[in-house]
Amino acid sequence: MKELVDTIRTWQTEGVGFGRAVVIRTFGSAPRPEGAVLLLADDGRIAGSVSGGCVEGAAAEEIERARSDGRSRVIRYGISDEQAWDVGLACGGTIDVLIEPRVHDLAIDAAAGETGTAVVTPLPPDAPPSDFGPHEPGPGAAPAQPLTVSTEAAVRSGTLGNAELDRALVAQALDALERGTSRTVQIGDRALFIEAYPVKPRLVVVGAVQVAQPLVRIAHELGYETVVVDGRASFATPARFPDVDRLIVGWPDEIADEIGLGPSDAVAVLSHDVKFDEPAIVEALRRGCRYVGAVGSRKTQAERRTRLLDAGVSEEDLMRLRGPIGLDLGGRAPAETALAIMAEVLAARYGGSGASMKDKARPAPIAV
Repeated sequence: MKELVDTIRTWQTEGVGFGRAVVIRTFGSAPRPEGAVLLLADDGRIAGSVSGGCVEGAAAEEIERARSDGRSRVIRYGISDEQAWDVGLACGGTIDVLIEPRVHDLAIDAAAGETGTAVVTPLPPDAPPSDFGPHEPGPGAAPAQPLTVSTEAAVRSGTLGNAELDRALVAQALDALERGTSRTVQIGDRALFIEAYPVKPRLVVVGAVQVAQPLVRIAHELGYETVVVDGRASFATPARFPDVDRLIVGWPDEIADEIGLGPSDAVAVLSHDVKFDEPAIVEALRRGCRYVGAVGSRKTQAERRTRLLDAGVSEEDLMRLRGPIGLDLGGRAPAETALAIMAEVLAARYGGSGASMKDKARPAPIAV
């Protein structure tokens, strides 16, 4: 819903009421993911989409009904392949859509904010189950008060009324924020929609070398904020890095506080200079950055490991250092190396193995 915040603010300024439909669960090749939103204003204006066109009209009618009776309900829409082709999609699917008579202020504030917040909406008791299959919509219920979970020390507003259930909810919400994906979960006897508004992921590149240029471009395309740090002003220039969000001339360990280097950051150390690389690695490991990778051959890595141990870095922290950096894709050109690095950054973020999907899909051998 982040992309609709400006529209929401405009409608609020104009004094126009509106409701929404939001995808809370998908089956098969659904055209829009969980969290996709359609807004309908009382004057008939529409913004956003829940299906790429397949069921927008029906969803808009349900929003009108919700605006009239004040009830939230979940509708399961089956999108046939024929319908999908009619709107230019490759295939159909099935989606569960939460219809709400209004958008809660907590959701609007979370969508507009930058701190990383999950908004948790209890679903009506007659919402469809998680099992795939047809489901007749029920009468719904009055909108429930949402709860929130923040990435900042897992701050939570609201409760499920039980400490164990609250802990389970916080764990699910933080995982949703980490992955940047919304989802519907079952906790106890309650179905809850977790709407994730994560902090924008950030890649900090140490060393304004040639590989860093395509790496910044790829990271930008993947939605990452990018920072390039180098002590050499002639390398760290806007002309060489037109897509970077922030370009800093300085020593990475000295500017760590300035950029707020922390656990949510990925750090790629590329400068090939001991006096520059190793202070950056030490600082990134000390601050618990989620990904720390550094260039260098096996010999370079072994020598670096000895020096880092002598500098006081623990064995446990050194195990988190990814060196040589990147996945083995076989490429050697700067853009190919950048792709290998970014692929490993993504695998670390989402807990991926980096293995071939073909191998992962291969059936296990049958025991004789």
